Amino acid sequence: MSDGQRPLEGIRVIEMGQLLAGPFTGTILSYFGAEVIKIEPPGGDPIRGWRLLDEEGTSFWWRSLGRNKKSVTLDLKSGRGQQLARDLVKTADVVVENFRPGLLESWGMGPEELKSDNPGLIYARISGYGQYGPYADKPGYASVTEAFGGFRYINGEPGKPPIRTNISLGDTLAAIHAALGVALAIIQRSKPGGSGQVIDVALYESIYNLMEAMVPEYDATGAIREPSGTTVTGIVPTNTYLCDDGKHVVIGGNGDSIFRRLMNVAGRSDMAENPEMADNAGRVVHQQAIDRALADWCAAHSSTHVIAMLEEARVPVGPIYSVADMMQDEHYTARGMFERVEINGEPLKIPAILPKLSETPGRTDWPGGEVGSHNEEVLKGILALGDDELEDLAAMGVIGGQA
Repeated sequence: MSDGQRPLEGIRVIEMGQLLAGPFTGTILSYFGAEVIKIEPPGGDPIRGWRLLDEEGTSFWWRSLGRNKKSVTLDLKSGRGQQLARDLVKTADVVVENFRPGLLESWGMGPEELKSDNPGLIYARISGYGQYGPYADKPGYASVTEAFGGFRYINGEPGKPPIRTNISLGDTLAAIHAALGVALAIIQRSKPGGSGQVIDVALYESIYNLMEAMVPEYDATGAIREPSGTTVTGIVPTNTYLCDDGKHVVIGGNGDSIFRRLMNVAGRSDMAENPEMADNAGRVVHQQAIDRALADWCAAHSSTHVIAMLEEARVPVGPIYSVADMMQDEHYTARGMFERVEINGEPLKIPAILPKLSETPGRTDWPGGEVGSHNEEVLKGILALGDDELEDLAAMGVIGGQA
């Protein structure tokens, strides 16, 4: 069990930006021990008011996304707010920002300006299309960049409009890439002669990084991977099948020995022993027949029966879970995938953050708090501002929330 130390303890991060990609980067870093000071506008990050809200008018999402962070309000459009932010960065190891490219430079807070006072600074930048290139100035939300990065093209049914997943996939993937970049940069900085550097993360490139073999396949053969519904092109069988209780199961029987076990359980020993289906290349040729046989077998049995039979035969199989299913499943609970926090005395479950580390695991210390709840701790404790200065800043609208 951990002694309480986490891998990023002693690292100070200044998080600037709103909504999801930059803030989720900060969530990952804070979960693993970094001191994350989140700079919000005086009215707070807009995501505090998104989707379902608690009785206080704060989104449940914020309680997860804002965990472990110290909220400081600064109007970065004001000269005084910009100066205070620069002063905070002088004390920091890392900056995370997801403003449009060039905005922080216009405020005198680009990496070149900031590294003159802090040469060891690691500066993680997240944007739709990256910091340079002909599209750098385009607005790039997750929805658009998921399409530009190749994901939407392959996601859906053949001949039908591409489908969007009901999450902000591009933002979350960009945040994971940014957190990885920060970790790599911290390692590099710790080496002899190491220094700070800029991490340039584009949402579309985070999606593009998932595209597996599509580039070399197209370059070598001209093949364009198309949408394939519930299957995966060139891998057979892996599909979703409807059972007689109205529930779907996912079966992945594409290993050679697994395929034989699968088809024997499904009562199709003729396919299990067919030399034309002995390897994946042959099964691709016979995909329709294989899928039809499995669909017929599943349609004659309940999902629980299909899962039990295939698990006994060591064939990868599983149900399709909603969040309700996840929260009722013993494996999720055993793996610690839900963490309990309290909001105004009431319990709330939020998701654990991955990956799992055996000796220095991350943890949630507190849920996302109120706007400006750490103004005094940070502005007085780190920047040594006095009470009169805080009052003046509040009167000028430079800070807001709790002073």
